[in-house]
Amino acid sequence: MTSISDLMRGDIPPRVRRFVKTVGRGINEFGMIGSGDSVLLGISGGKDSLSMALALALRRRWLPVSYSLNAVQIEWAEFPLSRESKEKLAEFFDAIEVPFRFLPAHMFPESFRGKFNCYLCSRNRKRILFDEIKSLGITKVALGHHLDDIIETTLMNLFYHGQFGTMMPVQDFFRGSVQLIRPMCRVTEAAVRNLAAFLELPVVSINCPHKDTTIRQDMKRIISSLAHKNRQVRENIYRAPWNISTEYLPGQREEHACNSLRT
Repeated sequence: MTSISDLMRGDIPPRVRRFVKTVGRGINEFGMIGSGDSVLLGISGGKDSLSMALALALRRRWLPVSYSLNAVQIEWAEFPLSRESKEKLAEFFDAIEVPFRFLPAHMFPESFRGKFNCYLCSRNRKRILFDEIKSLGITKVALGHHLDDIIETTLMNLFYHGQFGTMMPVQDFFRGSVQLIRPMCRVTEAAVRNLAAFLELPVVSINCPHKDTTIRQDMKRIISSLAHKNRQVRENIYRAPWNISTEYLPGQREEHACNSLRT
């Protein structure tokens, strides 16, 4: 089996090289990381964030672009990790030469007033990460969302919120002073899963009470069913927000017709 140390020395199997290049495709497409940038990696301990960290660490070794990486994992007081899990994660980040530490926090802060859902949890994580980059003087946070996460969010917004919106590969906060980036925006979940299994990444997870019952799981099943009939379904949904035919949107049709008459 190829070890992380082998990868860092340059012994990179073709499947790993393809994965890193696909990550690079998303980074280049949206100008996510430039020379001299400092990026904080938001780590969950799952396959997605560990694969992202590895790809970014490998990528900077063979590119002429120099950037710095730091990684943090929010350690929820309600779901503490075992000592063994924490040691394995620390060893992984030491192997890829990325400084790493844990940030203790509460998943259910008093400000939630007893309420809890995936949206509140996500907002809480972002708040903690934004506070961290402010203290470090860093302006970019990278999260391990992949292409499937993005298209699932697109459908969730459409089905449950009645709006056409998505999870952006690059998202500005605080008037552009902070950027949240998603380097794996062009990578499918299947590719992430295969990489994590092939390299036996030290994946850890917490026993979140909602992890197997979320709306996102429903979206996964719908997309998987459609993809059996059309292999381009994922790519088509991903491209849709950048490929809008405005003449077929409400309020735009009459204006389009008038413009056609003028020409």
